[in-house]
Amino acid sequence: MFSYRHGFHAGNHADVLKHMILLQILNYQSQKPAPYWFIDLHAGAGLYDLSGVWAQKRGEFEQGVGALWECTDAPPAVAEYLAAIRALNPSGALRVYPGSPWIALQACRDTDRLRLFEMHPSEAHILRQNLEQRGPRTARQVAVYESDGFGGLKAHVPPPTRRAVVLIDPSYEDKKDYRRVLDTMRDALARFATGCYVVWYPQVQRRESNELARSLERLGVNDWLHVSLTVRKPAEDGLGLHGSGMFVVNPPYTLRDTLGATMPWLSTRLAQDDRAGWRMTSASK
Repeated sequence: MFSYRHGFHAGNHADVLKHMILLQILNYQSQKPAPYWFIDLHAGAGLYDLSGVWAQKRGEFEQGVGALWECTDAPPAVAEYLAAIRALNPSGALRVYPGSPWIALQACRDTDRLRLFEMHPSEAHILRQNLEQRGPRTARQVAVYESDGFGGLKAHVPPPTRRAVVLIDPSYEDKKDYRRVLDTMRDALARFATGCYVVWYPQVQRRESNELARSLERLGVNDWLHVSLTVRKPAEDGLGLHGSGMFVVNPPYTLRDTLGATMPWLSTRLAQDDRAGWRMTSASK
C-alpha cells in the first residue's frame, strides 16, 4: 500500500530478526563459488536516517537495534549483524540503518546480482538515488523495478545461475498480502524448487497472521525452518507489533544450530515484558 513507509519502523525488533537471519543466509551462499541472485520483492528505500523525523516519531529502533548497539557479549550471528550496521556508522553513533538491499549489497560478491522490487514511487526513487551513490559497479550489479514484486518474481525464477535467495516481506497492511505470499510461494516453488525463500511476517492480532506459518508448513516442502520472536504481550487495544517470524524454505544446514545458539540471548535482550520469548521448528530432507 502506498501509505506504508518503512522509515517509521526501521531498525525495530522485527528488522533485527529479519536482517540477522538474512545475513546468515547470504554469508552461507557466498561460501560457494557459483554466483547467486538476491531477489527482494519489497525493497524499500535501502537506507534509513534514524535521526530523521520518521524514525524519531516512534523511536522503534531504540527497542530494536538500539538495545543491542552497546552490547559486548553478543553471540556471533548478532555480532556479524551489528558489524554490518557499524560499517555505515563509522563515527560510532547509530544514525543510519540499512534495509534488506543494503544488507545484501554488503554481503554479496561482485559476481552476484540483486533484483529489487519496490512499488512505492517515492521509496523506489530514494532507493535508486542511494544506489547511484555507490557508483558504476553497483549499477551493473543491481536492477530496480518500480513494480509489484509478487508478480515480478515469475520472470526471475529460476535465475540463470540456478542459485537464488528470495526475500518476501510485504507490509501486510493489506490483509490480502497473506494470501499473495502463499500464492507467490506456490508458483515460485513450481518454477524453482531448489531456491532459498525467506518469508517475514508480523505477529499482530489478526487471524491471517496466526495462520500464515501453518499454511507455509503445509506447502509440501521437505526442508524448512521457522523461527519467531515475541517481545511483549499483545496490546489491549489490539494494535501494534508484538513480535515477528521468519519462515525459510531450503535454509542453510547451519542455520538451525546458529539460531539455537542465538535466539535465547536475543530474546532476553529485546524483551519488553515477561511475555517475551522465541520458538523454532523445522523439517528437513
